[in-house]
Amino acid sequence: MFTGIVAAVGKITELQPLEKGLRLSIAAGGLDMSDVGLGDSIACNGVCLTVVEFGADHFKVDVSRESLDCTVGLDGTNELNLEKALRLADRLGGHLVTGHVDGVGEVIRFAPIGESHELVIRAPKALARYIARKGSIAVNGVSLTTNSVDGTDFSINLIPHTVAVTALKHLKSGSRVNLEVDVIARYVDRMDEADADPRLK
Repeated sequence: MFTGIVAAVGKITELQPLEKGLRLSIAAGGLDMSDVGLGDSIACNGVCLTVVEFGADHFKVDVSRESLDCTVGLDGTNELNLEKALRLADRLGGHLVTGHVDGVGEVIRFAPIGESHELVIRAPKALARYIARKGSIAVNGVSLTTNSVDGTDFSINLIPHTVAVTALKHLKSGSRVNLEVDVIARYVDRMDEADADPRLK
């Protein structure tokens, strides 16, 4: 479990083919590696991945073909938003993020407005029902709050700090991004489905 508060921006430095997937070598950037161990979880652009090797300033993870097929940003030498798994004593500065990407969205607009940036994303139709005005969503692993929702499109206001300390600064119109909707919205939807399912009565 994560919070969507990015700790550092890293970069994929090497991609090693596996039988079914890739092993990524990632430069950790400013991520504190002093308490990282084998088997720990690190969110990379919103994707929860397991550390299989590490050093003082880098780590390696294996990414399955299934994960590569349903996410973006893990198949090239890209910068990544990094966050170590949440500890129970940590502050929950963002929202509860599982690191399980629900779908890939497309950036429609990313442009400065005054001191901030407006980010407009088109979500897959199947996810749009979970996105609400002033609700939480993770975009490439960053916990953000929606300003407005119009059909499958939603807008976000990014403050200068968020742009400066995350890899979102590289977005442009046409960029594809990993989306994870609020886990609470998913459970509420499932409860509604269960209430209407005669097999569960």
